[in-house]
Amino acid sequence: MKLKNIILSGLFVSVLISCEGVTDISPKDSLTDASYWSKVEDLKLYANNLYTNLSAPGVDKDNVSDNCITTNYSSYLFNETTIPSTASEAGWTWGNIRNCNFFLTRYQKVQAAPSEVNPYVAEVRFFRALDYFGKIKQFGDVPWYDKDLQTADTDELYKPRDTRDFVLGKIIEDLEFAIQWLPDADKAEKGRLNKDAARTQLARVCLHEGTYKKYHALTGTPSANELIKKAADNALAVMQTGKYEIVKGSDAGSGQLPFEGYPLYYSNQFVQEDLTSNKECILPRIYKEGLLYHQTGRQAGSSGTGLSKDFIESFLCKDGNPIAVSPLYQGDNTLDKEITNRDPRLYQVVDNLHKPYLVMNGVRQTNPYANVDGSGAVTGYPCVKFKSPLQSQWEANKTTYDWFVYRYAEVLLIYAEAKAELNECTQQVLDQTINLLRDRVGMPHLTTSPVADPQAVDYGYTITPLLYEIRRERRIELITEGFRLDDIKRWKAGKLFENPKTFLGIVVTNEVIANYPAGVFGGASGRPVIEYQGKSYLRPYPGKSLSDAGRKWTTTDKRYLSPLPTDEITLNPNLKQNPGW
Repeated sequence: MKLKNIILSGLFVSVLISCEGVTDISPKDSLTDASYWSKVEDLKLYANNLYTNLSAPGVDKDNVSDNCITTNYSSYLFNETTIPSTASEAGWTWGNIRNCNFFLTRYQKVQAAPSEVNPYVAEVRFFRALDYFGKIKQFGDVPWYDKDLQTADTDELYKPRDTRDFVLGKIIEDLEFAIQWLPDADKAEKGRLNKDAARTQLARVCLHEGTYKKYHALTGTPSANELIKKAADNALAVMQTGKYEIVKGSDAGSGQLPFEGYPLYYSNQFVQEDLTSNKECILPRIYKEGLLYHQTGRQAGSSGTGLSKDFIESFLCKDGNPIAVSPLYQGDNTLDKEITNRDPRLYQVVDNLHKPYLVMNGVRQTNPYANVDGSGAVTGYPCVKFKSPLQSQWEANKTTYDWFVYRYAEVLLIYAEAKAELNECTQQVLDQTINLLRDRVGMPHLTTSPVADPQAVDYGYTITPLLYEIRRERRIELITEGFRLDDIKRWKAGKLFENPKTFLGIVVTNEVIANYPAGVFGGASGRPVIEYQGKSYLRPYPGKSLSDAGRKWTTTDKRYLSPLPTDEITLNPNLKQNPGW
């Protein structure tokens, strides 16, 4: 029924939009704008169609970042991006905003109590806020529209961009309305928006925009601190519900048979068949065998993406110290040595001999060596965070485990970072947040005075060791969930990309070479290798130098914002191109 409603709703929206303004006749045998808005169920059906805008499963969400390296290099990261010609190429599209506004200018026709109507208004306003948040992150200033435009609305169609702050204020208004009118999580339909999902989204928006203002030295109202405080307040509101926990993922619910001493409490969370009752899940995207599938199970670990050497080196050792100072670090002569005595999340996200790649007939199977193919894992660090060991989940478009749209771990990370930015991060705050994530994997607790990492990544400016560790925790916990590039942009940290290890793979030693078939590395047909700082590294992009100018970011780098399409600027002279493009 859910799918049927979504499909019918999508068809109806398309019909309304394509026929709007053509006729006032209301045929007896079909749905029309004039006849549709008659009951609350109509509002629900319309809102159903917008749920496709929520986060969907995928293994490529960090592909353009310092966390991952792909088969084909990112023109964006090497500063080779050209200005798109069309709106669709640039992402300057407004169809979803128009769909939301179409609803918001018509729903009042339904004669029912506000308590029946407003929850669906809240859903639509949530989705409008979600779309606009993506736009201000990408473009900065954008035009704000609160009605579905017609061809005669020339003033609005040809208006200049509204300020980022103005649009942000509207986003906050929409999300606060959603928080007011959406049901509590335990009263909402499974998979449908709830108050805590809206609070999480508002906290995400405010942390992003508050820190963007702070590190880009932007003024205006609301201020950076006001936004960061609002992020903390909304995250705390979710925490204080008492409904959520950091969960140790079940072996039984994921088909796993872990090896002794290598529990999979973290990675198992991401291959659970049913997240609707999982206490870490604030909102799931639900999949059902025979009804709705995705193919993350097939893609994870072999989709032309590998984790970067820089990301691998960010994991602490099991004593809670960085690899530069911990006596537990075994070095990187082999992958097995590299994951030994490290944060257990490392062996759970990288394919290795201690994480079953496949379980068939109750028998664990592992790959004898990590994939290094140019179209496979690229770097020798295959990311298997979303890989199920069940063969049934590997078939094309046959994966059925649910997807986290909003996860409680993010809420805790938002709260910890916001409190640190406000200089209010006490040990109690850390114990309420970061240390719950560490408890899941048996890592030592973070204190307010952590050891400074002598090999800290270079943000281009100095931050406290505490904030540095909170950012590290966020990077590791949320790997490939799609946050990293946004984080780098809001922190104004493009300098991170200058580190060659952000586009290098495993160290290729004699021990490594001995574990692979002959001819895999070097030579005319083997995977390319390069010398750097006295070691040989797998080199995914042999045509790019380690000091490539494209990886260098200035303090006013144009890449912090995307360019507007040239066609739209030509059509509307009031639109001005973003700086540097």
